[in-house]
Formats: sequence, structure tokens, C-alpha cells
Amino acid sequence: MLPDPRSDAVRPAKMPPAEVACRSRLEALGAAFDEAAPEVSADGCALPFPIKLSRLSKSVGVEPDAIVNCATAEATARFTADVVAPAAKSTFGQDLAGIVQASAYVCRPRNGTRKLSEHAFGNALDIAGFALAKGKAIDVEPAPPEENAKFLMLVRKAACGPFKTVLGPGSDADHARHVHLDLAPRRNGGTFCQ
Repeated sequence: MLPDPRSDAVRPAKMPPAEVACRSRLEALGAAFDEAAPEVSADGCALPFPIKLSRLSKSVGVEPDAIVNCATAEATARFTADVVAPAAKSTFGQDLAGIVQASAYVCRPRNGTRKLSEHAFGNALDIAGFALAKGKAIDVEPAPPEENAKFLMLVRKAACGPFKTVLGPGSDADHARHVHLDLAPRRNGGTFCQ
């Protein structure tokens, strides 16, 4: 794996104030999470203060639980409250009940490269689908039904900004069945969305 400055992140004995503040904001959003064991790998993967996220709000769950960094959890919770839940209500007339995540923390390189993935730092979440309150499932797929496609496109377009990278069906074969969201640091605060 190619070196990444985040690979050398040292876990201090005491949780940094920024991590404590992030957890307070998550709790205020109604998210549910547990502290998870730190992740460190000889390959350079590092997640010093991971959380195991089970709910994004009091009414929206995460299935299965996702191991991520707090910033990713907070961005996802805010995005869900501000964009995804209202889009589900306006498109389908139902409340959003949950998201189905396909991948959170995974120690691996980006597909086809030696550069570490944002997943290797708990800085990414892949969403494979959404569950609505009355049981309807909206899967991320290359050719969804028209109503689902409208909702998925609205969510995907709105994700570009709150997240620095957004990839999904049509961007490449690896993202044909999920939407990849991450907070990758980019030059000048830019985004990469396909």
C-alpha cells in the first residue's frame, strides 16, 4: 500500500475534544452508537476512535451497524435528516425507516490501485438501499423503477457537497449496486461526484 499521512495517526490516551464534541452533536441528532475498538493495521489502515453506528436518528436505523469515524457518522445523520428523509416523504409519501449499508470500515486499497481507500480510515459509507416505514425497499441498482430512480437521483445529486466523493451506478462497475459517500480531503475543498 502507498503511504498515507493518516496511517500514522496515534491514539492519545484521552479522547480529543473534537471527537467528544462530534459525539455530542450525534446524540443531539438522535443517533445511536457505541464506542468500538480502535483499528490499526500494518497495511496503513487506521481508525483511532471508531464508533459502531446503529441509528442515524430516533426513526432511521442503519442495517447492519456501521463502523465509521464520527465525522462520517455525523455527515450521514445530517444528510439523512436534511435530504434523504424529506425526499422519501415527498417521493413515496412514506417516512424513511432505515438505510442498508454495504460497506463501512474495511482495511483495503481503492479498487485497482495501491492507494488506501477512504474505507480504510472509516471515512466512507456505501449505501445499498433504503427502507421505508410501510415496508417498501428502494435498492440502489443500474436500472431502478422510475419512481425509485427519481428518488435515488435526487439523493445522489444532493450528496455532492456534504460528501467530498459520491460514486454510484454508471460511474464504474464497482459502484453499480451502491452509492459510495466519503469525506476524502480534496484540494481547495473540492468534490468528485459521478
